Amino acid sequence: QSMDSTLRYIHNDSDLSTNSSFSPEEERKSKVQDVVPQALLDQYLSMTDPSRAQTVDTEIAKHCAYSLPGVALTLGRQNWHCLKDTYETLASDMQWKVRRTLAFSIHELAVILGDQLTAGDLVPVFNGFLKDLDEVRIGVLKHLHDFLKLLHVDKRREYLYQLQEFLVTDNSRNWRFRAELAEQLILLLDLYSARDIYDYLRPIAFSLCADKVSSVRWISYKLVSEMVKKLYMASTPTFVVDLMNELVEKFCRCHKWSGRQTFVFICQTISEDDCLPMDQFA
Repeated sequence: QSMDSTLRYIHNDSDLSTNSSFSPEEERKSKVQDVVPQALLDQYLSMTDPSRAQTVDTEIAKHCAYSLPGVALTLGRQNWHCLKDTYETLASDMQWKVRRTLAFSIHELAVILGDQLTAGDLVPVFNGFLKDLDEVRIGVLKHLHDFLKLLHVDKRREYLYQLQEFLVTDNSRNWRFRAELAEQLILLLDLYSARDIYDYLRPIAFSLCADKVSSVRWISYKLVSEMVKKLYMASTPTFVVDLMNELVEKFCRCHKWSGRQTFVFICQTISEDDCLPMDQFA
């Protein structure tokens, strides 16, 4: 009963900083569970203590971060309160390799915890990773669709405004970052409405189609063709008509040969993938 009351206290809407007012006894109770031997869990949690990690093994925090989804799965979401503080400690670790490890597995942890705990405890960490180093951001980007599909529709729409930021990287030569963005946007088309696709994803797709690296452009042609297909099937026909008019204006009539070539390649992809009926294509 005391554990349940502590859990309710931790997960209510009060400011999380009030957790520091817990007495040592309450802190200890909040980490009690009956799934695995308590001594084993205590040993695992103690390994993430920053002072200990520095003196014993600098890699230990990374190993703890790698194992955390497995520990969470074993304990079950009802015992997440045992791991929450440790997860937040690791997510703010000074070593980028630790944060990168967590970024690559946050979508798995979201599946384990369910939508409520994800919204309350993982989304703030996820938002932090979005502003991190490219080495950390790529972990979030590679599984962007996997994470966003678990969020409530309203929460998911908030990220539409941030997708543009993935076009900016620490190193402009990091073209694989932009290629991954194009791949993820293809998957994200299923999560958003026709208006959201037209308003937010279309400008990013057009920017990627004009990328300096051919590998990025080829994935982007596929992205635009899938966008045409999605908008054609939408209930409002104006979006796909406007999109096709813009393709003609921006690429077909481009004064650079590379822009006109892009138009041909997009037409090829639309045709090959049957994204439009042929009369509409014509």
